[in-house]
Amino acid sequence: MSKASADKPRVILNCAILTISDSRTADDDTSGDYLATSLQADGHRCARRALSQGNLYQIRQIVSDWIADENIQIIITNGGTGFTHQKSTAAAITPLLDMSIAGFGELFRHLSYLEIGTSSLQSDAFAGSANDTLIFCVPGSTNACKTAWEGIIRQQLDSTHRPCNFGTHYQAR
Repeated sequence: MSKASADKPRVILNCAILTISDSRTADDDTSGDYLATSLQADGHRCARRALSQGNLYQIRQIVSDWIADENIQIIITNGGTGFTHQKSTAAAITPLLDMSIAGFGELFRHLSYLEIGTSSLQSDAFAGSANDTLIFCVPGSTNACKTAWEGIIRQQLDSTHRPCNFGTHYQAR
């Protein structure tokens, strides 16, 4: 690591959180609360937050608006990724992606397997980027959000994490 990269200040990212649920409200959105608190505890900003009942086009509109907002660098969605008929997150968001991050879903399911066994197969967690915005889509349970945050996202948003991370892509902003 060069001295120049070691001296760079930690990057503070503007993030948006979308909870996708037919049953949660702003008053009982424990997963969205957990993610917002965790982002802020690590020095990032929760700049936007929303709830959607899982309508494919509503999800797509919210995420599209955030992708187009040059002030949002990170989007984290929770919910709508399980093995159910109401699953809509992947169908709504994958057409918006410029690039997928295949390893995210694989790593999430591995970490989840260590916690919940073969039930981890039922998660369609995924990540990608669109218009230079990183998008992480994780299951809606608070425990799954903790697994994703503590096991992957936290370090990857930390511009000081070595050998590499996603946060350094935003140092010039």
